[in-house]
Amino acid sequence: MGPDRAVPSGAVTMRGMSASHSHAPAREPSAAARREQAPDTPVTATARRARTAAAALAPAPRTVRDAALLGIADALVARAGEIVAANAEDVAKARAEGTPDSVVDRLTLTPERVAAIASDVRDVVALPDPVGQVLRGSTLPNGLELRQVRVPLGVVGIIYEARPNVTVDAAALCLKSGNAVLLRGSSSAHASNTALTEVLRDAVAAAGLPADAVQLVPGLSRESVTELMRARGLVDVLIPRGGASLIKTVVEQSTVPVIETGTGNCHVYVDEHADLETALAIVVNSKAQRPSVCNAAETVLVHAGVAETFVPLAFEALTRAGVTVHGDAVWQAVGGGSVVPATEEDWGSEYLSYDIAAAVVPSLDAAVEHIRTWSSGHTEAIVTADTAAARRFTALVDSAAVMVNASTRFTDGAQFGFGAEIGISTQKLHARGPMGLPELTSTKYVVTGDGHIRH
Repeated sequence: MGPDRAVPSGAVTMRGMSASHSHAPAREPSAAARREQAPDTPVTATARRARTAAAALAPAPRTVRDAALLGIADALVARAGEIVAANAEDVAKARAEGTPDSVVDRLTLTPERVAAIASDVRDVVALPDPVGQVLRGSTLPNGLELRQVRVPLGVVGIIYEARPNVTVDAAALCLKSGNAVLLRGSSSAHASNTALTEVLRDAVAAAGLPADAVQLVPGLSRESVTELMRARGLVDVLIPRGGASLIKTVVEQSTVPVIETGTGNCHVYVDEHADLETALAIVVNSKAQRPSVCNAAETVLVHAGVAETFVPLAFEALTRAGVTVHGDAVWQAVGGGSVVPATEEDWGSEYLSYDIAAAVVPSLDAAVEHIRTWSSGHTEAIVTADTAAARRFTALVDSAAVMVNASTRFTDGAQFGFGAEIGISTQKLHARGPMGLPELTSTKYVVTGDGHIRH
């Protein structure tokens, strides 16, 4: 703009200031400004240390990050005694408070479970390193070389309930993908998480990486969770793992970007063309193999064409497995007083226990409509020998995972070959389904020129 041209009232000047300041919109603070403005509390101090650690961790070569993970795996096994002893404190407290058995099961660590967690960490070591992976690249007509590469997210916060295995799973995946991690488990697992984090930090430091790449968020009150959710500029992303109430709170109250991991109201639909022996095995496995997890089935839908034969078989098998059926009129006619009459609350429930809702539907489309109405968008399964039915079901059902002739229990990062997962996302941005290493990265463009200037 030449000096002889008048500036219209309200126009933006070269300094980015309005000639008439009274109506200028407030500018949103930059990320750096938000970091500086964050109040100095134990939580924000922890997050600042995580940012410093993340800056050192991101450029660390794979060999160093893998060495830290192998050290973690070895240390978990070597120090399993102290981990299990700390966990026993949490378990005893939970039982004294009358915590449901399904929650106690998720909380409990045994030497065998610790060894399994260590094995999962070793599996992560063997996975390809996503950092620096080139997703696409080209040479533009003007000679500029363009590459889109994977980079760490930075500082990842995990808010989770009584699942101490998440402490290790999250740390392993974050370290492998070059991220620092802030762990905010529930107070009910505090002793377990403290012991596990000490093991993790010692192993990370022994590998020459900053111990602050793995930290527990200080405090056991709701205020510490709120501070973590408001630490925008210090924390790059939050991932909540737990029940519907926890996830809803984080999604609605966080100013930090959130990857929503949804609850698991999963369905199994037995089609009229199903092999009933196969269907029986899938229904029982989906529900009873481990009912306290999010990929366990909570509802079984049976096509009316096979209901007369299949419902009695399924009721007997589920009852034998210790499952209580909450059924519609057809299931009640078969099971009598042993079947709890199903209500709308049952159709929408994630039981996480030996309970299942059950209904007979007149068609595949009716099954899909039921799923659309009540599903949490996690995992649905169809059992059928009809390829056309399978294709229609997978096309119409909009969930993160859709199984054909397979148990819902396979929706899992390890089962998918991703290594230990950090959660199962039921949203559509930025990730969906089991989240492994690639989902813990973002991308940036690296553009290389030879003195290029734009004309």
